[in-house]
Amino acid sequence: MILKNDLLIRLMNDNDFEVMVKWLNDQSVLEFYEEPPSNIDMVIKKYGPRVEGKHYVIPCIVEYKNEPVGYIQYYELQEDELKRYGYSANKNIYGIDQFIGDTQLWGKGIGTTMILMMLNYLSKNKGASSVVLEVKKNNSRAISSYKKCGFRKIKELYTDLYLMEWIKGTG
Repeated sequence: MILKNDLLIRLMNDNDFEVMVKWLNDQSVLEFYEEPPSNIDMVIKKYGPRVEGKHYVIPCIVEYKNEPVGYIQYYELQEDELKRYGYSANKNIYGIDQFIGDTQLWGKGIGTTMILMMLNYLSKNKGASSVVLEVKKNNSRAISSYKKCGFRKIKELYTDLYLMEWIKGTG
């Protein structure tokens, strides 16, 4: 789907469920990714319909040197999300969520690169005018990465989350 040097973002498939279970049971990952510890049945129930194209969220696996190292998903914001975030009409706004599941690769720029790759893809292939994401306020490493990609904090959500936005042509 998207390739740059040793980094590949590809559509998730049924063969990726086991690695998702592994990542979604790593306490370091779960500290920042909004999901409970998972088992194979939970992963299949949540991600199966996405893999099959029966859900609006598009799930992708990130590979580094041909090994799965992370997850990124994208989706066009739905009406309820547009309202919750304070947008009046859909101007082709997308959301992304992601994590590097291989914690030994944290802090090596892979997250920043994969986000830049996805922003480029959404802008050129989906016509995204802006992209938003939610981030825990205590996730300083992710916030730093998002700022490098051109995101800026636009509002607080609840007590522990920021909404950050990237606007095409500014990042």
